[in-house]
Amino acid sequence: MYLGLDLGTSELKALLLADDHCIVGVARAALTVERPQPLWSEQAPGQWWQALEQVMADLRAAHGEALSAVRAIGLSGQMHGATLLDAAGEVLRPAILWNDGRSGAQCEALTRAVPRLGEIAGNLAMPGFTAPKLLWVREHEPEIFKRVARVLLPKDWLRFMLSGEAVSEMSDAAGTLWLDVGARDWSDELLAATGLTRDHMPRLVEGSEVSAQLKPELAARWGLHEGVKIAGGAGDNAASAVGMGLVEPGQGFVSLGTSGVVFVSTDRFLPNPAQAMHAFCHALPKRWHQMSVMLSAASAVSWAVKAFKFADEAALLEAAASVALVDRARCPLFLPYLSGERSPHNNPNAQGALFGLTHAHGPAEIAYAVVEGVSFGLRDGFDTLRLPADMPLREVALVGGGARSIWWGQLLADIFQVPLTLYAGSETGGALGAARLAWLAHGGAVAEVCTLPPVKQKLVPSSEGADGHKTRHARFQVLYMALRDQFR
Repeated sequence: MYLGLDLGTSELKALLLADDHCIVGVARAALTVERPQPLWSEQAPGQWWQALEQVMADLRAAHGEALSAVRAIGLSGQMHGATLLDAAGEVLRPAILWNDGRSGAQCEALTRAVPRLGEIAGNLAMPGFTAPKLLWVREHEPEIFKRVARVLLPKDWLRFMLSGEAVSEMSDAAGTLWLDVGARDWSDELLAATGLTRDHMPRLVEGSEVSAQLKPELAARWGLHEGVKIAGGAGDNAASAVGMGLVEPGQGFVSLGTSGVVFVSTDRFLPNPAQAMHAFCHALPKRWHQMSVMLSAASAVSWAVKAFKFADEAALLEAAASVALVDRARCPLFLPYLSGERSPHNNPNAQGALFGLTHAHGPAEIAYAVVEGVSFGLRDGFDTLRLPADMPLREVALVGGGARSIWWGQLLADIFQVPLTLYAGSETGGALGAARLAWLAHGGAVAEVCTLPPVKQKLVPSSEGADGHKTRHARFQVLYMALRDQFR
């Protein structure tokens, strides 16, 4: 039995996985985000620990026998968050999260300070990453910065609390802008540019390696055996890929979550920072991945539900689907940049827009425009991927909450002009991947552990309407360029 813990932004999820790949039990605990000022997004790490105590108590109550058989724990979680500890291991301030946008000026300063940043880190400096956050703290909270003895990512703070060990792994560390992603090691040059050294960083392991051991007192409290190992784990998207078995070169997924992600596994480091494409380490040794990220995907649909008084997301999607193919050309265009944008624009100032409204447009046309705009944004990210000729795209899965809508999935397949596969259990996400990494750390083989789930449905792109999608996508791109200078 293996335990996967996934520390998301809105909830912490725990999952028990048996040796036959059956999911024995799942427990969840909600989390809240604090936004004390514009562009800020923070969480108190103490809230993460309370959530962990809750899910462990719930699992023990519902699945005590299975929990007692756990042999290893894996961790996954939200990336980029800056959790600052003093020399005694105490948290100095609330963690600054991945969707915090306050450090735009620090990104510019870091880029000037290290012209080779993209070459080393595989990524542009963006406010979501960890390094610019520390520059912001150094500038605006100097007394706190002086006391920083250790910087941990969110899931790695949980590991610290579980084991007393400060450890990270390659996939999550690649999202800090302190890692030499090709070499899979901390970069002294990048650390120095933010006033830090290796002493401030956790030890690095691969995601499938043993990183630490659960404290005996916690094992006793939760009904586990002593000596339970903790795997390195993974950042949320790499963990999701492991959970779906998408670990071979050319395998990937499109995720319709709060944010939108296009992810492809590779066998080498292939950066393309000029288009804000992310090149990160994968959770397995000698593997990397490319990833484009848009900040508002399903969250843009949630915004439209409230703004235009739909009953829920399902009602909005039903209204969007009611717009006939022939009528889509007259719908408004929607720019989905409600929280700025990463790929391919790297523009924290980007904003949303509804363009082309007339008296003829009603809720259905607006609903279609919103879903289409998110899909176009994902297509822009997909187009930033750069796979060499000897690494063709082999498999693209569709995952995330938005994947529950077959109509939206088909629209994406039509806009991408790429087949998309819906797999059973895709909603388990990073928690399943974390449990699988625990299994690997306990001695499991990749071929045995990282299997593909059963196929639920294949969404094959239709040629009908392809020209219309292409025309509207081109107008969508022109609209962004026309408005880009106005967003400031």
